[in-house]
Amino acid sequence: MLLLLRPDAAPIRAPTTSRPVAIKLLLDGRYGARFAGELAASRQGYFSSRIEVSAQPEDLEFVQTIARQHAIGVTSGQKFLLASWRGVPVTAFAASFLDTSVAVFTLEASGLRRPADLVSKRVGYRRASEGDVVFDAMMAQLGLPRSQITKVPDRDSFEALRVGEVDAIVAAIDEQPDPSSSTFVKLNVIKPQDYGIHVPGQVYFASNDLIHDQPSAIADVLQGLIRGWQFAYADYARSVPVLAGAGPARLNSERLKFELQQQRPLVLPTGGRIGDYDESRWRTLRDILLFAKLGEEDVPLAQTVNYQFLRDVYRRSPDLAAPGAWSEER
Repeated sequence: MLLLLRPDAAPIRAPTTSRPVAIKLLLDGRYGARFAGELAASRQGYFSSRIEVSAQPEDLEFVQTIARQHAIGVTSGQKFLLASWRGVPVTAFAASFLDTSVAVFTLEASGLRRPADLVSKRVGYRRASEGDVVFDAMMAQLGLPRSQITKVPDRDSFEALRVGEVDAIVAAIDEQPDPSSSTFVKLNVIKPQDYGIHVPGQVYFASNDLIHDQPSAIADVLQGLIRGWQFAYADYARSVPVLAGAGPARLNSERLKFELQQQRPLVLPTGGRIGDYDESRWRTLRDILLFAKLGEEDVPLAQTVNYQFLRDVYRRSPDLAAPGAWSEER
């Protein structure tokens, strides 16, 4: 008796090469000048790895999302550090804004030009925001009586300032009306940096798992981001059209150029390098968050901030920091 066994019929396919899984680079906000480096790097093909860039403007748990999705993100230094203190497994490895974008605005006609001029005045702000924390730190640094300042919550718009609901507002420099706007008024700008408050503005960070498993990808992304910011500022005539078409809806070119101009000193302060934060700014941020009683430092800075990726990228590619690699439009 002969028994024949017939295997299940299945087509024989030639082996295929699977494409590497893309790494997500998520933006904590809407497409715009704040993310010019990321958008330029994506549009110009500066990333060596497969990187998918997308905006997440409504994500209230943005840092947790980055950790959960094993992704890379960019958000404020304050939001990042508070989340890391709560145990979210993430590490910062560079900055897009090396300093805070927060400033205090007053009407030029008001004559309020210094922090001391704000005593006994009404200041519009957002509760527990980066602006709120930085403003209080600046006033405390100068020994000014914060109890004599009337802080008005949810009145931080330029319209509230224009119509006289408040005497000053705390807002980001790229939010101010540009000269072509119908709501434009001449403003005085009080910058915390001028009074010794230096903290990381926007930072790049990644999930600890991604950093552990794919450190070379982090380095590749960082190099692409540096080249992206170089492109954004080297020539507005080239970069603005590229950036204006980067999002799902076309951005206004004139507005985009204005915002790029306002934030330029944050991307590259005099004598600095793109992305290159320092430990003193992180210590200042830690101290003012503790001063504001917004959290406790349950995880030390040494475990949440990495400086080695930046050092390695600039060491391997010294041309990235060369004077000719980055220039302001004339």
